[in-house]
Amino acid sequence: MDDFVRDKLTEWDLSDWIDIFKDQGIDRESFYCLDHQDIATLIPTVGPMSKFKKKLKLLKKEQNTANPETVDSSTQVCPSTSGTNIKGKRRLDLQGESSQWQSPTRKPRIDTKPGSYTEEILLSDVKNIMRCVDQKIPKKEDELNNFLRRQIRDLEMDKREVVGVFGRTGAGKSSLINAVIGVKNLLPSGSISACTSVMIKVEANMQNSKYEADIEFITKEEWKDELWSSTNFLRDYVDQESDQSEKDDYQDIVEKLSALYGEDWKNKSPEDLMDVRYFKEIPEFQTSGKKMLTCKRAEELPVKLAIYTKSGPKDGQVKKLYWPLVKCVTIRVPDNDLLKHVTLVDLPGNGDCNKSRDKMWKTVVGSCSTVWIVTDINRAVSEKEPWEILKSACIFMGNAGQCQQIHFICTKSDLIEDTEQRSSTDARAFILKTNVQAKKQVREKFNKLNEVKKHFSDESFNVFTVSSKEFLRKKLLDPDDTEIPELQEFLQGLNDHHSVTLNYVSGAHGILSLIQGARLTDGADMKTAVCTVLQQKMRDALDEVKKSMEETHQAFQECLSEGVKKSKSSCEENLKSVIKTSDKSGRGFHRILKCIVQNDGIYKPKKGKQINLNMKLSSCLTESIDEKFKKTFPNEGECGQFNGVLNLFSLDTKMMIKKTEYKDVELQLIFLSTEEDKMKTKLNKIIRDCKKTIYSSLTTTIETSMQQCYDVAKQMRGAGSLNNMRDTIVKHVLGSKDVMFQKAKEVMLDQLRDLMSEILKKLKKTMQESIELSLKTDGVSIPDVTLELEMVTNHYKELMGSPDEEPLIW
Repeated sequence: MDDFVRDKLTEWDLSDWIDIFKDQGIDRESFYCLDHQDIATLIPTVGPMSKFKKKLKLLKKEQNTANPETVDSSTQVCPSTSGTNIKGKRRLDLQGESSQWQSPTRKPRIDTKPGSYTEEILLSDVKNIMRCVDQKIPKKEDELNNFLRRQIRDLEMDKREVVGVFGRTGAGKSSLINAVIGVKNLLPSGSISACTSVMIKVEANMQNSKYEADIEFITKEEWKDELWSSTNFLRDYVDQESDQSEKDDYQDIVEKLSALYGEDWKNKSPEDLMDVRYFKEIPEFQTSGKKMLTCKRAEELPVKLAIYTKSGPKDGQVKKLYWPLVKCVTIRVPDNDLLKHVTLVDLPGNGDCNKSRDKMWKTVVGSCSTVWIVTDINRAVSEKEPWEILKSACIFMGNAGQCQQIHFICTKSDLIEDTEQRSSTDARAFILKTNVQAKKQVREKFNKLNEVKKHFSDESFNVFTVSSKEFLRKKLLDPDDTEIPELQEFLQGLNDHHSVTLNYVSGAHGILSLIQGARLTDGADMKTAVCTVLQQKMRDALDEVKKSMEETHQAFQECLSEGVKKSKSSCEENLKSVIKTSDKSGRGFHRILKCIVQNDGIYKPKKGKQINLNMKLSSCLTESIDEKFKKTFPNEGECGQFNGVLNLFSLDTKMMIKKTEYKDVELQLIFLSTEEDKMKTKLNKIIRDCKKTIYSSLTTTIETSMQQCYDVAKQMRGAGSLNNMRDTIVKHVLGSKDVMFQKAKEVMLDQLRDLMSEILKKLKKTMQESIELSLKTDGVSIPDVTLELEMVTNHYKELMGSPDEEPLIW
């Protein structure tokens, strides 16, 4: 230790810590390099630690003002953010030449206001405070102590947004993702085509500074089933008599088997192809485990991943490609703020014939808060695939999902014809004009998609015209013209660091208020009176929620009754639209119908629109509730679930806090206010997740009812099997229509009733417990948190921007 460190600690009234700094070898240089984690280790006591952080921040600021070269900005606790904000969000400088472009985390943090801590340090401070408080709570097992420990644990709420990325190979998905997250060559695009069945997730690595990939395989049983159906198809395939769809599927199967087995798959049974020798290089497949790949640099990872994610020709060094066995790859990127609370998922177009991959596809699509549909700008309107993806996935994204926004992203906007023959100024003007026209044409086409617009409003649909290459080279377009920065700002908004900090600090403020309020022994009569008032308010508020929910249930019952009637009258017509064919030979359709029954009602061609008999049969039921369901459980807007009635639930604690007559219980009311908001957030999440299952139950119940006839039809072979399969399906549907559609209605209404009961039960139990523990419990044995409450209250006011603001809403 040098004199500088000793003098500073003495000057700052922190001389008690001189020996610790000396033992750790802290000299002048390392003193300036201390980050908030180092400081927390050196000074674990909250009061002195916070004082040290503030003093060090001011010292660095003074040093920078005097001589900007003396302190490396990367080591500052609170660097300046001057010139880095655009529309309240940070722009990312991604024009570097290295394989790892400048990461978002290396940009300065945003201050909550001039002279304050950065939000990251502020959040770290409050977390350290709450860890210390947790340790101070008596170990004695009693109701209040257990409640407090549980409350502190619940402050850590992992918020993760999922952005699904759709688009055919060659549309520019990889270049787009690389540019937006600022990592060059992470997802390379090249001559080897991407495999359409492997789902690739990209998220942040919060554990270390390496690039990692987890590879998840399908099960052995699933692969054996796939081999069985593939070999049956190949056995029946006749090139001369097959239509284009059948030929595409044939090529798909051959490509898949050849990738894994080379030429060995020919003339071998599924049992032979399951021999362990084919999988000896991937023991994780045999044990249903995950394979992890680790690299120091971004460009190394795709090389290692190629055999698991790429289709196409093998090179001379690669004997096998394992992508047919892969269900999902999760790539983790270090030091990337844009992915801290966001996962980007490169998705197959419309699921997969493999049931495991298809189930995961539906789950991920249903969890997307935003979907990016990526296509080449020159084909944005004319190309069928992106629009077919939107139409086929809209149900899983809308009423059966939680998608709030659809971004239709037109890539390669700089590769428009005739730009090379123009001056740079004229070329830029021409590109921008073409972009405007493309946006207009795309939006006009969207407005004609009535089926999609049942689930999504005009406001939820946005069009971007981007150029990943121009974003880097800036030859013709400014960075803003490429619209990559706008997508980065969007992801930064999804991360919502400010909201995460607000929620944690607000919750901590409430808990500390409860602890300190429980220590006060005065005002017992007031506590009893307020407890009685709040319990009555709770009963009244619960009655309002219950009444609104009952009205919702009745409305759905009426809608579904009409849906059942229409389903019965139109089921034969709906059947004909799926299982009848005008082709006299029936050759091509025979195979399609066979795939439908083999896959329990679903046919997913290599290209083109999928067929889902179960969804077709349930379509009248879903159409009967679509509008009502969207209003009751909205993905967009601020209304909230169950027509917003849950958001209106209130004990009026915010108003009571402002009244002088309740001054003696102000701390308890502060806690109850934050607890009420936190509870609403949790319940809205439960509703959001359950509503997907409730909506989908109409189709899944039909699928269950149809399972018996599918199983019978699977056994039919030989001459006349096409008619026999068709007759079996028709007979089953017509014979069970009086029961099947009514059953689907009842299942959905039962699930809705169960959800309503669960919400009311949790709401009552949580608020009742909070009221009683905050106003009826003697807390003299719990610690004094006067200092901690004062510090967190200051942080709380700092984040709110004004001491007179309303308490936070989670």
